[in-house]
Amino acid sequence: MQRLHGLGGVRNANRILKELEPFLNCVRRSENVYYLNTEGRERVDAARPLNKTMQVDHYLMRNSLYIALGCPSTWRAEVKLAVQNEVSVIADAIYTMAGAYHIVEVDHMQKMTVNRVKIQKYRKLIDLGVFGKPPRFIWITTTEYRRKQLTRLCEGLNIRVYTTDDLK
Repeated sequence: MQRLHGLGGVRNANRILKELEPFLNCVRRSENVYYLNTEGRERVDAARPLNKTMQVDHYLMRNSLYIALGCPSTWRAEVKLAVQNEVSVIADAIYTMAGAYHIVEVDHMQKMTVNRVKIQKYRKLIDLGVFGKPPRFIWITTTEYRRKQLTRLCEGLNIRVYTTDDLK
């Protein structure tokens, strides 16, 4: 919120969150994570409830990347890319820039074999001409070791891999 809305320091952000307390729930991670409660969702006409979930770290990583990339206006989360009866994959997020697709993937805690399968599916979609011109893949992961593994798996693709430390 501080970065998106130019709230200045932590004290000012906390003051504003305190004022919004009737509309928010909070869960403690390494810091407080706020999300809209029922009243807050009604207030902003949010259709989909976001409850406390085991995937909160996954969402936070994706949101951090969204902010770091300058909040692309064409950003869509959880997009299914498919070719009928051939292959399908759900991208964590996708957006377009300069006529090219940018596919965002979050590598929080899944096994590297899951990432390998997903990358193979993306390669198949590229071979089938789904994207027109080859997309750019943007990954966010947790460690340097995982960055190196993802870079190796994506050899030959246009990729950029961030770690959570890169975005702090």
